[in-house]
Amino acid sequence: MHGVLSSEVTVNVPAREAWDLYGTLKLMDVVIPEFFKKIEVLEGNGEVGTVLKLFFNPSALFYAFEETIVTMDEKKMIKETDASKGGYLDMGFNLYRIRYDVIPKSKHSCITRVTLGYDIKEDWIANTSHVSLVPFIGFLRVGSNYLIANHKSKASY
Repeated sequence: MHGVLSSEVTVNVPAREAWDLYGTLKLMDVVIPEFFKKIEVLEGNGEVGTVLKLFFNPSALFYAFEETIVTMDEKKMIKETDASKGGYLDMGFNLYRIRYDVIPKSKHSCITRVTLGYDIKEDWIANTSHVSLVPFIGFLRVGSNYLIANHKSKASY
């Protein structure tokens, strides 16, 4: 079974400025305090092939899992990560992909979008109830707040 969920937020900063957050490991530093116990970079420095181990807070569905950056398109401002060990893969998912898009809206604003794509084994379908955009909507909110607070050009438009 396949599924896709998506949400987006408009942010009043230029797209390239938002990409400087979402297209780098800096996003992890911004969201750690609210969503994770810690994040370790096991391999790489933010490019395709980088492996991250995410440790969750005690109330989370699982303690930790690893994800690998599988797509990093600087021009289109798209980053995709796949669960690569533990977590959702231990719950019968063949694929659990997180995609971040930064889409220019105007010279001074953009849309940040997160899309979850998954594929799960037929006999594990009940576990699709654990797929949720809620934490990722939180990432977008925290990212948006960070971008606005740290906007490079504080001048009025």
